[in-house]
Amino acid sequence: MDFWDVAKLALIVATPTLLGALVIYAPKWCGAVADRWEAARPRPPAPYGPPIEQLAADLRRLLRLHSELTASAHLAMRAHRLWAVEAAIGTRAVEAARALGLPHPEPGRHDTLTRRQLHDLLMRLAAAGLVLPAKVGPFTSDGRI
Repeated sequence: MDFWDVAKLALIVATPTLLGALVIYAPKWCGAVADRWEAARPRPPAPYGPPIEQLAADLRRLLRLHSELTASAHLAMRAHRLWAVEAAIGTRAVEAARALGLPHPEPGRHDTLTRRQLHDLLMRLAAAGLVLPAKVGPFTSDGRI
């Protein structure tokens, strides 16, 4: 038996194993190549958060909800709902301030803005041109922004 006969025999014996390994590992290799290809391509800048129009619409909706709750809900239910709505208003106001590049307080992970901080932030947002309702309940002394 010469070298070529031994090579043919080894190829015949190893072919099923090599084909099985190819079926199992080829998707992983292709995925790794695709990931490296994607990582090498430059990416366009991604927005930090939602569009400013959506933030403004959310703030207007939450401020209207806040004024409706202060006028209608029972005291026990009103306190819990108002706290939740004020926390949502503060979150959206901070996001809007970031989007507009305005200075804003950075509440902790589980903290909320005080009413005074929220009032000041809403006033800065309105001064920057964000369209908010004229009446925003107890956040201002006369109810107006």
